[in-house]
Amino acid sequence: MSMESAAWGQLYRQLHAPEERRRFTRATAGRVVGFARPHRGKLVGFLILSVVSAALAVATPVLAGRVVNEIVAGSAARVVVGLALLIALLAILDAGMGLVIRWLSSRIGEGLILDLRTTVFDHVQRMPVAFFTRAHTGALVSRLNNDVIGAQRAFSDTLSGVVANLVTLVLTLAVMVQISWQVTLLSLVMLPVFMVPARRMGTRLAGIQREAADLNAAMGTQMTERFSAPGATLVKLFGRPEHESAEFAARARRVADIGVRTAMAQTTFVTSLILVSGLAVALVYGLGGYYALAGLLDAGSVVALSLLLTQLYAPLTALASARVEVMSALVSFERVFEVLDLEPLITDRPDARMLPDGVIGVELDDVRFSYPAAAQVSLASLEEVATLDARGGQEVIHGISLRVRPGEMVALVGSSGAGKSTLAQLVTRLYDVDAGAVRLGGVDVRDLSSAAIRDAVGMVTQDGHLFHDTIRANLRLARPEATDDELWEALERARLRELVRTLPDELDTVVGERGYRFSGGERQRLTIARLLLKQPRVVLLDEATASLDSTSELAVQEALGEALAGRTAIVIAHRLSTVRAADQIAVVEEGRVVEQGTHSELLALRGRYAELYRTQVWGPSPPRASATSADDAPPQEPDELAG
Repeated sequence: MSMESAAWGQLYRQLHAPEERRRFTRATAGRVVGFARPHRGKLVGFLILSVVSAALAVATPVLAGRVVNEIVAGSAARVVVGLALLIALLAILDAGMGLVIRWLSSRIGEGLILDLRTTVFDHVQRMPVAFFTRAHTGALVSRLNNDVIGAQRAFSDTLSGVVANLVTLVLTLAVMVQISWQVTLLSLVMLPVFMVPARRMGTRLAGIQREAADLNAAMGTQMTERFSAPGATLVKLFGRPEHESAEFAARARRVADIGVRTAMAQTTFVTSLILVSGLAVALVYGLGGYYALAGLLDAGSVVALSLLLTQLYAPLTALASARVEVMSALVSFERVFEVLDLEPLITDRPDARMLPDGVIGVELDDVRFSYPAAAQVSLASLEEVATLDARGGQEVIHGISLRVRPGEMVALVGSSGAGKSTLAQLVTRLYDVDAGAVRLGGVDVRDLSSAAIRDAVGMVTQDGHLFHDTIRANLRLARPEATDDELWEALERARLRELVRTLPDELDTVVGERGYRFSGGERQRLTIARLLLKQPRVVLLDEATASLDSTSELAVQEALGEALAGRTAIVIAHRLSTVRAADQIAVVEEGRVVEQGTHSELLALRGRYAELYRTQVWGPSPPRASATSADDAPPQEPDELAG
């Protein structure tokens, strides 16, 4: 490694040093070893070759010194040529080993990245919905990218670097002391002059770099929010494009200024260190030359010492930064382990059961539930806050009992925030109840496998979420093995076949981010087509038509009719006109079922349901009590409300 390479390497490590310092615990070390164990064969070979390569790096200067001595002594040409060929052979061997070392390094590093990423990804997929409602997506993605790569660097770079540099340093010092302890001592005296600038300038540059990183992050956030379909629409409708542009330009200009300062500081830093190393070489030549003229050293030894000097300073610089590298890798590992240590709230029991065949019913038996506290499902670092919200644990469902017979449709109505959607999440086991039980086909959902619940229950939500992918890929989320004919059949039943046929790429049409290339009604019908393709035995509709216009709602209702035919259904709706035909209607308020019955029975009670229905018919204000003329007379109450 050259002086210049050592300087740039030292600078890089200072810039990327972690802001927080932690002790390397045995527990963390054990977990790191656990991830490294599958790659131990490659690691051993990697370390052995690194040691051999370090030894070759020291052997070459010694041989070069011998060549000079043989020339000065007037030895036979074959001796000089033989030494030169040996140097060439060592160079070829070193180059070949360098390729093998790099291959092993890549295999170990990429293998570790693969193991860590898949482990974290699989673990995160098992986390409850509450985890995703709290965690910042960017922070979570960073764990799978930046932190995993930082942890990988501990094996592919840090470990090999420490071993190779340590071997190089020991061998170099041993050879230099054997040649001339005086020159070696002089070289070590120059070391503080070499290291002090690295520490001070590196710290200064790290501060500049972090400021640039913060500004880049701010620009990234602004671009991410403004370049999404909803964000761009919001800016066009309510934003100030000129203000947005000026704000972005100010941050970009600041980053550009920092870039110039960083470039000049880096160049000054590296130039200074190269200058110091050049002075050290000059001193070696001066003192070594004096000793050579005095007959205390031969010329070859002076050349060998000057070449060995580069093998001394480079590993010393790298080893001085080894702690920074180890701490950086440790922080990355701990940030990954921090996510892995979050226990999923929903897990399958070892003896998880399957559901019986045929149409099944749904039963809620004295269900009580409170959303988990933040500490149970999240991390402050993932929410990008100093401390987690201490609230949580308050009961939101208070002893609800409800039975939906096989093939029956039950509607849940009530005020916003009453707990209707929470009940749907309990049926799908996105959360577990605190007390009571939720049963599918007479089996407690906690005794069922997650696969059994997924196969049996299908849900359509209000937002009708779609991935930024093709229509085919979005539909096959429900059934990956579905044929194109089955996809077209589902689209036909969802009243979308003709629309998709008119698209240039038909099933291969990309729907856009969250499906924004389609209207709200079209997106919703695509999610219904996905549901039809799945053919679940229990259907949950959570405000599936709440945000649609009358025309779109009619098309979606027709598609829903196909989806609900012959299936057990729980329908959550604010528009009471959409649930009049339900077999049973349950009115949920403040986490309790306050009324239950058919549409006509609940109207006859003149309770909360009748109040909600009357509000939707008349609006928030009651009909006027008096009128001055027939034209001013209020319309009559519908017969079903008159009594």
